[in-house]
Amino acid sequence: MRRSINILFALFVAVLLGACATAGGSKNDKLYEAQNAFSGAVRWGDFEGAWGLVEPKYRKEHPMTQLQLARYGQIQVSGYRDIGSSTFDDGTAVRDIEIGVVNRHTLAERSIRYRERWQWDEAQKRWWLQSGLPDFWEGE
Repeated sequence: MRRSINILFALFVAVLLGACATAGGSKNDKLYEAQNAFSGAVRWGDFEGAWGLVEPKYRKEHPMTQLQLARYGQIQVSGYRDIGSSTFDDGTAVRDIEIGVVNRHTLAERSIRYRERWQWDEAQKRWWLQSGLPDFWEGE
């Protein structure tokens, strides 16, 4: 009985140490988390939340007006599909997305292609979206 408890305790310690070692998460884990946070925000229409994942320098150079933000309220995202992705040694990652979008006023549905460009920030140990929010009105 005592041996069983010792074995269980040793397994518990091993699992605990393994969890501690990965608690910060790898660079790839953090990319996956950032991409999931962004796609979730877009899917649920939280464009202010998605905007918060955009690189601060980009946000400063391309400030979003209230009118632009209001335009995002006129659409409903009906699908968000990952078409393909790549990561590069220079600290960048690219993900191609197909987004289904419905105009809330006309109920017309269409799909657009969007390329997410992500950059690793070594100082903050996080990924930033460099490509801004999807332009659902391009070509209109």
